Amino acid sequence: MTDLTTTYMGLSLRSPIVPSASPLSRNLDNIKQMAEAGAGAIILYSLFEEQIDQEAMLLDDILMDQQDRYAEMTDFFPEPQIFRRDEMAYLDLIRDAKAAVEIPIIASLNGYSEGGWTRYAKVFEQAGADAIELNLYYIPTSHRLTGAQVEDLYLNVLRNVKDEVSIPVAMKLSPFFSSIPHITTMLSRSGADGLVLFNRFYQPEIDIEAMASKRSLVLSTSDELRLPLRWIGLLHGTLDASLALTTGVHTPEDVIKALLAGADIANVCSVLLKDGIEKLEDLVKGVDLWLERHDYASVAEIKGILSHQQTPNPAAFERANYVQLVGSDGF
Repeated sequence: MTDLTTTYMGLSLRSPIVPSASPLSRNLDNIKQMAEAGAGAIILYSLFEEQIDQEAMLLDDILMDQQDRYAEMTDFFPEPQIFRRDEMAYLDLIRDAKAAVEIPIIASLNGYSEGGWTRYAKVFEQAGADAIELNLYYIPTSHRLTGAQVEDLYLNVLRNVKDEVSIPVAMKLSPFFSSIPHITTMLSRSGADGLVLFNRFYQPEIDIEAMASKRSLVLSTSDELRLPLRWIGLLHGTLDASLALTTGVHTPEDVIKALLAGADIANVCSVLLKDGIEKLEDLVKGVDLWLERHDYASVAEIKGILSHQQTPNPAAFERANYVQLVGSDGF
């Protein structure tokens, strides 16, 4: 068997295939199954800023209601604790997962603003998490908000978390920045240990009969690999941060492409939701077989050899590829 080990944010992983944050990791048995199938690490489901804020407001409402009715009764209520129901369940899962498997456990925080929710990164570390993934799902809707201000939000959240923890921190980004090289460089300089490209936002659908918007979950396909593949290839070798490719990884060939472009790991989600956790084992075996068939002894030998810096055809990552394709007779 070839050497599938890789390094991500300073963590040694036995394989480059890492399940990303999803409902699958809410269950300890699923976490064990993913580890047994060959996952290099596991990113737990996200704890959302809204969950933290909602529970805090609910407790405040209860206390205020009782205070208005019977002021003396508030003495019987304990002081609000730093951990509430959702947080306690999350911390318990971190501890249980660390005790159950031997691969790194990466906790996930999902938010949209600067605020107190970022303090939970510290308690994740105290519970035993090996790293933190910050997923800022932020959609600017104000006409007064500039691109620079949006970038500052990401940078400030990262700095706040880095001030609190000593474990590695990854930033999961969307592809909608005006300059991907600039924001990734600034995040790397501000202490991001890893960059995850790209977050796949779930877009609303419109029901034309009910005349209303509706939620719609559409799983990714391998065709969506091309966007993160391009930017991983362009950024490889230019940053201190590790690179994770996410969105569109469904086959062993997709994992190989991610590694050739320069990714340290390939995140998988939709394929596991669609085909089951057992698909992980097929991916690991498929990567191993490809390396062996092409006479490579390790993942390290192929990482980044087709990135923008190393490929014999750098134009494939640039505008020239578009011009050549559109201008060809076969278009």
